[in-house]
Amino acid sequence: MNNLILKINKIYNYIFGEKFYKKINYDFDNNLTRSLIVNNIIDRKKYETYLEIGCDKNILFNSVKIKKKIGIDPVSGGNLRMTSDSFFKNNQNKFDLIFIDGLHQYEQVKRDVYNSLKFLNDHGVILLHDCMPSSFMRQAPKRSSNIWNGDVWRNIVELRTLDQIDTYTIYADHGIGLILKRKNRNKLLLNIKSFKKLKFKDYYKNYKLFLNIVHFEDLDQLF
Repeated sequence: MNNLILKINKIYNYIFGEKFYKKINYDFDNNLTRSLIVNNIIDRKKYETYLEIGCDKNILFNSVKIKKKIGIDPVSGGNLRMTSDSFFKNNQNKFDLIFIDGLHQYEQVKRDVYNSLKFLNDHGVILLHDCMPSSFMRQAPKRSSNIWNGDVWRNIVELRTLDQIDTYTIYADHGIGLILKRKNRNKLLLNIKSFKKLKFKDYYKNYKLFLNIVHFEDLDQLF
């Protein structure tokens, strides 16, 4: 994104955004990448079909080893040039693993998740990137930095309150949401009408509870 636009957005976020600037110091293992996690899950589950939403420079897409894969992006990467909304409108295929890394804004992420659930095989997995922002600016809806997680985390919180969706966040690579179609094993009891109105301050104080964080070595217990 153009540096001038980033600067303008940053000023906008400072003026109109939440006035809370404490940061969370995550200590991610740089070797534990999304590529490693995706291919590990494919191997252990013997998956054959893969969909990636938001491919950009194909850093992940090219590294995924699987029998059949589809990557969609309106700008670059993948093998289909279109938006996720357009893809799901006419899609007839089902997938074992779906990786969502498109527009990192609550409304779009919500559509991508619910559309993905419709086309996910019964024992499939949805992975959702950028669930663990370290600061207000990195999750502000108006992108103001090169590293931008957006407010994906709000979707994880909302999903954790549902009965028939089991949701976790893998502590790796800016946070990778793990979504399974089964009874919720650790339902989040949160009395809130609009998840979009959750503040980063709420996240800062409760992210471990909100996100249901697990580590890579815990995956054997989840599948």
